[in-house]
Amino acid sequence: MIGHRAMNPEPSTTNQGEGAERVALWMAERGIAGELIRPGEPTPTVETAATALGVTPEQVVKSLLFLVDGDPYLVIVRGTTRVKTKKLLNGVGGKKARIATREEVEDMTGFPVGGTPPFGHRRPLPVLIDQTVLALEEIYAGGGSNDVMLRLRVNNLVQATQGRIVDVT
Repeated sequence: MIGHRAMNPEPSTTNQGEGAERVALWMAERGIAGELIRPGEPTPTVETAATALGVTPEQVVKSLLFLVDGDPYLVIVRGTTRVKTKKLLNGVGGKKARIATREEVEDMTGFPVGGTPPFGHRRPLPVLIDQTVLALEEIYAGGGSNDVMLRLRVNNLVQATQGRIVDVT
């Protein structure tokens, strides 16, 4: 999920209905085990997702798109943590970082803010996984739209994203 805090989602310019289907297809083509879940209500924030799924916010991960010196990085962190910009910059050797805008997220990933999955993006993105995510066995992430969540094991997340483990929180 994208965002550091609860936000009121605005209408997305991406086709919400196709997002989860694209995630499922991407996973099937690569043999990635996981499950897409429709909890029956929108899940655009960590808090709403955790409540809808009946899990703790710590089990929900956010897929945050950052631009570091103009280059995109998808940063995956536990739902209750915040990315520390200084640690992110140190981790990638950058000088300036900012979180991507809603439009940049949708353009680069092909998914809406609040439903961005950790993989299957419109264009390949380098992925950084915060080391605290590894303490979990199973996680819940955006499933391609604001009303679909993805449940998968952390080892499958690492395999699917080929993400680099870093300390950014």
